[in-house]
Amino acid sequence: MRVFVTGASGWIGSALVPELIGAGHQVVGLARSDASAAALTKAGADTVSGTLDDLDVLRETAAASDGVIHLAFKHDIAFSGGFQDAADADRSAVEAFGESLAGSGRPLVIASGLVGLAPGRVSTEADGRTPDEVSAHLPGGPRTRMGTAHATLALADRNVRSSVVRLPPTVHGEGDGGFMAALIAIARDKGVAGHIGDGTQRWPAAHRDDVARLFRLALEGAPAGSVLHASAEDGVPLRSVAEVIGRHLDVPVRSVPAEEGAEHFTWLSGFIGLDSPASSARTRELLGWHPTGPGLIGDLDKGHYFRSGGE
Repeated sequence: MRVFVTGASGWIGSALVPELIGAGHQVVGLARSDASAAALTKAGADTVSGTLDDLDVLRETAAASDGVIHLAFKHDIAFSGGFQDAADADRSAVEAFGESLAGSGRPLVIASGLVGLAPGRVSTEADGRTPDEVSAHLPGGPRTRMGTAHATLALADRNVRSSVVRLPPTVHGEGDGGFMAALIAIARDKGVAGHIGDGTQRWPAAHRDDVARLFRLALEGAPAGSVLHASAEDGVPLRSVAEVIGRHLDVPVRSVPAEEGAEHFTWLSGFIGLDSPASSARTRELLGWHPTGPGLIGDLDKGHYFRSGGE
């Protein structure tokens, strides 16, 4: 297939591009900078210049492709207070792809999230399929973004082979700058590795290479309207994460009262207290996805998350 990938030079995209090329696909990556274009060219992909705001570019490139994988999101805007603007741009991009792919039966695969789907119990691919199922406990920004996931699933009725890959809060691996890196930075700054309450809150997790493989499998074979869970581990207790961080940074591990969470964890406070385990049993059965990468605790214990901070 000729596959159009947004976010192709990002954290997951940079693993997905070689995964696709290695499976015999041709990749066209959306590049918003010269640096992104150079990285994609070096990886063996073709490029098209533009951003998520360039809807004509998105429509035209999707129309000329055999399938689309949409990973890009305006994280810089989202985490500086503009989540609604970022979510609106995401929704507009999906609508543009839908216009180009409607009636073709071609695949559209997008990234969504797993946090907050069913607090306190193990969520499955059957949860959160409609807007009224979205948990009231879900932080406002991710709840807004799930509207894009619902719109993507609805494209199945327009003969688009649409699917949604729900990502765990930590897609880990060497070079990760996401939630785990943020928790480590907070622990360095505060001099303590914290967790909310007793730390029994669970987060699903998956290694980046396993997630990249799942996106490829979804592109190649997910039925229209599929919801897929990229959880290699159903739920890792956040106290266990804090204990690894404390050991590597040589700082104490401490319980942070929920009422102090916003001060201690800043922008992470809306997520860190959520117990959000998630099963991927149906995904594995449907697509034959078998994660092989290291688990989160094992990956943290390798030490690469801590070297860049000057440990």
